Amino acid sequence: MQLHRLRPFLILLCTCLLLTVAGFAQPAKRIVSLNGTVTEIICALGFEQSLAGVDVTSTWPASVRQLPKVGHNRNISAEPVLALQPDLILATDNFLTPAVLEQFKQTGVKTVVLKQEFTLAGTKQLIRQVAAALQAPEKGNALCQQLDKEQLALHITQQSKKVLFIYARGAGTLMVAGQETPLDHMITLAGAQNAANGFKDFKPLTTEALVAANPDVILLFDTGLQSVGGVNGLLKVPGIPQTNAGKQQKIVAMDGQLLSGFGPRVIQAIKELSVKLQGV
Repeated sequence: MQLHRLRPFLILLCTCLLLTVAGFAQPAKRIVSLNGTVTEIICALGFEQSLAGVDVTSTWPASVRQLPKVGHNRNISAEPVLALQPDLILATDNFLTPAVLEQFKQTGVKTVVLKQEFTLAGTKQLIRQVAAALQAPEKGNALCQQLDKEQLALHITQQSKKVLFIYARGAGTLMVAGQETPLDHMITLAGAQNAANGFKDFKPLTTEALVAANPDVILLFDTGLQSVGGVNGLLKVPGIPQTNAGKQQKIVAMDGQLLSGFGPRVIQAIKELSVKLQGV
């Protein structure tokens, strides 16, 4: 076949290849985030306009509260997520069930499950994972470099105070954060020590354990403190008045996502907690 006859075919072939490559390279246009920290990172990387929906732990920035909600990340079902017609689902590896993941897989929607570690290094790793999923690794590197600068400028004064974190959803649901929890790591990073030791994860609060731990400060999410009726309500919980924290009313409350999220605002969280602990 002569070259001039091949030319239109070659042009058409090259055009198809370019369109195919461009299609693969296009970033997601409809993202559903199933983790509040992941949502923060998506927004910090400049992709908030691509969010089609989020889970209820996604509370920052405040503008994402207006987005459609698909439930709590601890009990996500596939239907509300898929109803938003996403082309990318981002979740962490600590909550989604295998059955829900399989449903996502069967629909063909790209689903990226991210590993989240509640440390400063883990925050940077998560940022890079999200950036890679969004095909924007350079933005992830820039955000991590900003965190590096904030970390270098952070100066924490070590304190001898024992801090007990209580997760509250009304007076009837009170849990204590043990070792290797996000709250345990945050208390340590803020220069204090976790009053709860000898166990990992969370366990129900008991009067005996509370008195034995005898914290100097009690730490809660601000919504948790509200759920028990504020400081006065908390002081009515059996065992609280017998602790040093209860006797002196040394109660600290912080935004839950900021305190435990280990997202782009992690240095801000450490600094704020440290200051609050020093002030009580």
